[in-house]
Amino acid sequence: MADTKQAQRQASRLAKQITAFAKAHGGSAEGQLAHIGRGTTRIALVGADGAWGTLVARSYDTAQQAAEAAGLALQDTFDGELAAKVRTGPYEWSRMAGIQLGGPANN
Repeated sequence: MADTKQAQRQASRLAKQITAFAKAHGGSAEGQLAHIGRGTTRIALVGADGAWGTLVARSYDTAQQAAEAAGLALQDTFDGELAAKVRTGPYEWSRMAGIQLGGPANN
């Protein structure tokens, strides 16, 4: 019973965060759920303006409940159309290249 209530509370918190992200980034968002280990699930978010972010849920069911409560349009994969909507800036490019090309240290 306590685990169920805890999962419901987390789903509610995540739904609020998803809704706030969507409002801050063009009024809507799309997402994708992916298992990331030890039962946890990543909620990848892409706003209408191309901004992106991630949240982590303790279970796939909790992530799915949060996405549904927030009205998040879910995609099966994070490639193709969804990935093409992501907009990255100089910081992300320098971090990605930095690992191989002597950019900022990955601390």
